[in-house]
Amino acid sequence: MFKNKIVLLLLLFGCTFSYAQLGGQSTYQFLNLVSSPRQAALGGKVLTNIDYDVTQGLYNPSAINPEMDNQFALNFSNYLGGITYGTAAYAYTWDRRTQTLHAGMTYINYGDFDGYDEDGISTGTFTGTEAALSLGYALQLGYSDFYFGANLKFITSTLEQYSSFGVATDLGLMYVDDDLEFQAALVVRNLGTQITTYAGQQESLPLDITLGLSQTLEHVPLRWHVTFENLQQWPIGTSNPARATTDLEGNQTQEKVGFLGNVIRHTILGAELFPDKGFNIRLGYNFRRAEELRIVDQRNFSGLSAGFAIKINKLRFSYTHAKYTAASNASFFGLHIDLQ
Repeated sequence: MFKNKIVLLLLLFGCTFSYAQLGGQSTYQFLNLVSSPRQAALGGKVLTNIDYDVTQGLYNPSAINPEMDNQFALNFSNYLGGITYGTAAYAYTWDRRTQTLHAGMTYINYGDFDGYDEDGISTGTFTGTEAALSLGYALQLGYSDFYFGANLKFITSTLEQYSSFGVATDLGLMYVDDDLEFQAALVVRNLGTQITTYAGQQESLPLDITLGLSQTLEHVPLRWHVTFENLQQWPIGTSNPARATTDLEGNQTQEKVGFLGNVIRHTILGAELFPDKGFNIRLGYNFRRAEELRIVDQRNFSGLSAGFAIKINKLRFSYTHAKYTAASNASFFGLHIDLQ
């Protein structure tokens, strides 16, 4: 019976690889934004934090566990271009501390815009907001070291006079080795559809398939993370026209992104120093962000992120600074409250 469950889950995950979606090709893109300062500091898409961090359940439902019981988190980011967004999460455990239900909210405000008609006449100002409410649950598969979880998300979006409503689900499968303090997780996010569209045209949701690995070192208070993102699309790299070369005869050769270049663009590295202590330091590097936002012949450290967390009694404050471009960066703030 257990083997049948594993085969069914692998088939379910595998069938989604036939779709390829990335930024700009689907709606509700805010669903794939960083969910917390801890996520941001470790590169943006960490899946394997199976501990008190209740926000982790927003990105990987199989990480929902009893340690999240009565934990509440609020996160906020002053994002690029004046955009603000945040998340909230809470978990509750019952049935002799074996069943945990997770609830979360993601919200984004794009700010105010000036509207004009086709003749250039002002129509006033308007704004754009989007939000998603999620409910999640995870369970252990038999007596194995595998855990399966799912989130159900209800999505609403209002952009000027246009609005849309959709539903989606996230599916996660995690392997936990307590002896080696090693975790591996595979997550398929945003499987769903629009229920109502903006203007009668059906749009796809931003499918994201991610594989994550992490381990706490035995004699060093350090936890490393390796994440492979956007596995639903290969190749992921595109040539940058600014990196084209011209020979003496004026012939131009475009940049070629090879196999290794594509592998690197799928990779995110992260490390957390003193992960189980009241104070910890976090560092991450997102290779795709670094390559896509890098300026030719300039070193601007795009893709690099760093942060810290400090716990005082039942409060834990987190902060992360993430480098995007030479012109703009992002700060992430988080407050985690133990309500027990």
